[in-house]
Amino acid sequence: MTGMFTDLCSILDLGRPPKADKVGILSDATHRLNQLRLEAQKLKDSNDTLQDSIRSLKAEKHELRDEKVALKAEKERLEQVVKCTSPAPPFMAHPAAAIAALHSAYKAVPYTNYLPVGMWQWIPPAVLDTSQDHVLRPPVA
Repeated sequence: MTGMFTDLCSILDLGRPPKADKVGILSDATHRLNQLRLEAQKLKDSNDTLQDSIRSLKAEKHELRDEKVALKAEKERLEQVVKCTSPAPPFMAHPAAAIAALHSAYKAVPYTNYLPVGMWQWIPPAVLDTSQDHVLRPPVA
């Protein structure tokens, strides 16, 4: 039996000389066990707190994913609305097609800055009214 107390004393007090009285060894053992129980309880509480934090972060991550999907769908919808409300005029050819047409027609390299584009589309309607031209701008003889 004394061998067990000696072993217990050597486990509890590493590096200190072993105690000879059994009551001292048992009191040190109970003190150490209480410390270990408190430490285990603190670790359990910390683990529970961390698990709660993980759950809340996962929920927030899922909310952010849903919001991202909704924003992406809204972006695509708005792009479709913009595309439908501002279509390119049907009378304007694609610049590459216009350049190709000029190449084949004139056999010369055209200036890409001067594409054949109707300018009347940017003239205000008041200027387009030619009913009063003979009064406002009489012919020069």
